[in-house]
Amino acid sequence: MTLAEIIEKGGIAIWPLLFLSILALGTIIERIWFWSRVLLKEKLIVESLVRAADRNWELIEEIVRSYRAHPVGHFLYAPLKLSRPEPDVFHLALEAAADDELASMRRGDKVLEATIALSPLLGLLGTVLGLINSLRSIQISDLGTSSTSGVTLGIGESLISTAVGLIVAIISLAFYRLFQAFWFNQVRIFRKLGSQLETIYRQQWIEAENKNHSANNNVQKTKSLEK
Repeated sequence: MTLAEIIEKGGIAIWPLLFLSILALGTIIERIWFWSRVLLKEKLIVESLVRAADRNWELIEEIVRSYRAHPVGHFLYAPLKLSRPEPDVFHLALEAAADDELASMRRGDKVLEATIALSPLLGLLGTVLGLINSLRSIQISDLGTSSTSGVTLGIGESLISTAVGLIVAIISLAFYRLFQAFWFNQVRIFRKLGSQLETIYRQQWIEAENKNHSANNNVQKTKSLEK
């Protein structure tokens, strides 16, 4: 059966199903393109940060700045834009950036959720309307005669909308679950990298504070000796 025959025999419900299928297909293509770009560069970013974790803080800043166009880099770069924030402020900036990036990664989910929920219902509605039209003209005296052959054909055609609705919903659900798996993996990576960056920053902050404190003590001792 060709697409033209499906549209012709699917009834009135086939048109909203066709609209939902086009909308879902566009969303799936856009999300596949998005996740392919994210996942291809992500491994390189993570490996670079892991190698730089045992080195100096300036190298980490340089790596994060160079990849700030990537969601992971943009998430880590958010607190680095602040001017020597306290560790608690650094932590809050990381959390806010993570929430924004993870929310943007779920773009398109509502479209797929709506398609998954509405497609089977629209298909069922098309079938019910087709059955009503097919059975409306049946009379008891026509049962068992050749006049009911058209009714049987009409019932078979009315099931097309249900089949189309289920196919659209199943394909949308499969890709929706795939994108959800990608998203949950991003949550894990964000938590891991955010914790590592925050730990390194806290160590740098404590060392800097100790150096400043020692310098102040030395200055005070020098002044007291001069007096």
